[in-house]
Amino acid sequence: MIHRVPSLMNVSASGRPPAPGLAVAAPLPRDVSVSFEFFPPASDKAEETLLSCARRLAPLNPAFVSVTYGAGGGTRERTRDTVVRLKHQLGLNPAAHLTCVSASREQVDEVARQYWDNGVRHIVALRGDPPEGAGATYQPHPDGYAYASDLVAGLKRIGDFEISVAAYPQVHPEARTADADLDHLKRKIDAGADRAITQHFFDVQDFLRFLERARAAGIAVPIVPGILPVTNFARVRQFSEACGTTVPEWMSDLFAGLDDDPETRKLVAATMAAEQCRVLHACGVNEFHFYTLNRADLTYAICRILGVSPERAREDKAQDPQQQDIKEAG
Repeated sequence: MIHRVPSLMNVSASGRPPAPGLAVAAPLPRDVSVSFEFFPPASDKAEETLLSCARRLAPLNPAFVSVTYGAGGGTRERTRDTVVRLKHQLGLNPAAHLTCVSASREQVDEVARQYWDNGVRHIVALRGDPPEGAGATYQPHPDGYAYASDLVAGLKRIGDFEISVAAYPQVHPEARTADADLDHLKRKIDAGADRAITQHFFDVQDFLRFLERARAAGIAVPIVPGILPVTNFARVRQFSEACGTTVPEWMSDLFAGLDDDPETRKLVAATMAAEQCRVLHACGVNEFHFYTLNRADLTYAICRILGVSPERAREDKAQDPQQQDIKEAG
C-alpha cells in the first residue's frame, strides 16, 4: 500500500498518515470535506425521494451538491428545476451538470444564464454521453460545444462560474491512451476548470497512481475522488464495465450470497466504502464526492465514519459565523 503523500495533493492537516492498516481505527478526521451527487427525478414520487435524501444529508454541511443530466441531456428541465429547488428550499450550494450533447451553443449558454440569474454559480461541465447511450459514437452538435474543454471556456465567458470537470483514474473508455486522456483533462483545467471529480473506482491504488500522474503533468487543481457506495452489486458491476471501471474479484466475494439479505448487504457496502475513504485520507486525501443514487443511508453512515456529522458541522459554524446556515433535516 502506498502511503507516501504525492506533492500538491489535497493533503490533510494531520501530517504523515498512520499505517494504512490502522486507517479505520485512527481517530476521526477533522478536516474532511464532502459533496454529494443526485440525479433528477422522473416522477413526483421520485422527486420526494430525492428531497428526502437531500434533507437527510443537508445537516452534514456539504461543500456542494450536484445534479446530473440524463443520457443525451434529456433531463435538462428537471435538472434545472431540481437545482433551483435545492438552493432556495434547502439552502444547499448546488452544482448543475451541463453537457455538450444535443444542443447548440446558444441553447447551452441560455441554460447557463438561467442558472446564473437564479444564483447558481457552480457548474459541472461535461461532454456528455451520446443520446443513443453508452457504446454509441459521439458526434458533436454542428452548432454546439464540441468537447468539455470548449464548454468550460464558453461558461467562463458568460460568468465567473466555479467549474468542476470529470477525470478518469482508469482512463475514459473512448481515450486512445492514458496519456491522451490526461492531456484532455489538462485542456479542461487550462480552459478554466477549478477542480476535477473522478469517475468511481474501487482500488485506492488506481486513484493514487492517477493523482501522481496528474501532478507530474502539471495539473494542480483539487482532484476529488468519486465514491460509489454499492447498493446493488450486480448493477454496479454491469455499470462499471460499461464505463471502464474495474471491479476487483474480492468485491464479488464480499457480496456473494447477499442478494436476498439487504441489511447485511448495506453493512458490507458501508464498511467497504468507509474503509476506502479512510485509507485515502491516511494517504492525504481530504475531499470526497459521493454518488448517492438518491439514497441517503449509506452515504450518511460513511460520512459519520469520516468525522463528518451534524454535530461537527454545528461546531464549525460556531467557529466561523460567516459560514452559510445549515438547514436541519425535516
